Amino acid sequence: MSDVQGNVVDIPTEDGAADAYLVHPADGRPRPGVLLYQDAYGLRPHLRSMADRLAGAGYTVLVPNVFYRLGRAPVVDLPEFIDPDSDPTIWERLGPILAGLTPDLVKRDAGAYLRWLADSSLVTAGRVALTGYCMGARLALWTAGAHPDRVAAAAGFHGGQLATDAPSSPHLEAPRITAELYFGHADEDPSLTPEQMARFEEALSAAGVRHTCEVYTGAPHGYTQADTSAYDRVATERHWAALLALLERTF
Repeated sequence: MSDVQGNVVDIPTEDGAADAYLVHPADGRPRPGVLLYQDAYGLRPHLRSMADRLAGAGYTVLVPNVFYRLGRAPVVDLPEFIDPDSDPTIWERLGPILAGLTPDLVKRDAGAYLRWLADSSLVTAGRVALTGYCMGARLALWTAGAHPDRVAAAAGFHGGQLATDAPSSPHLEAPRITAELYFGHADEDPSLTPEQMARFEEALSAAGVRHTCEVYTGAPHGYTQADTSAYDRVATERHWAALLALLERTF
């Protein structure tokens, strides 16, 4: 693992400027780019530490505040340790914010993030990879479908609502995706039922998408998030092994 350097950058978008955390190996040499999509709790110290670990493995990592239209991160004040069971108001505050981030906005913003990475001297030429957590898994799928020429690989972990009946359901992006996908599902996740898991994989297979979908036995929704009550160390380390293996195959 190499030393890393991180700082806040602003990404120009059609609707303003998205603040983001950028981290890369400290030597400043260009590295393959990775766009890391947040969970619902937003850009915060834990996500920065995840990006740091990924950068230490040899990547330039961009973590945008996808809620930037509402202000710079943190958009919602949260405790250092997040436990929705002890504070139900957390989701009362977050629900409307998530509802306002539509698939069309996600895809439009993704174009700005990808253009910024393509223009950065810290990123090697060529396509980039994506990784997303919880809601970020949906964002990764919408991005991979909307920008297939820019995305070489995409991963999603403990993602919810991946294959619903909605006309904008993420699984419907499958015919447009050219990236290799890896998804690590939480088996104790009410937001992704076994029926959704099956529908999701059927859509990927029917579209000929290179993919691996695995169920992490005993892992709850949010298992990678160490600053929450859902954290599962064993499942998190499995996620790191799978993600780094995908990136090694890609780059």
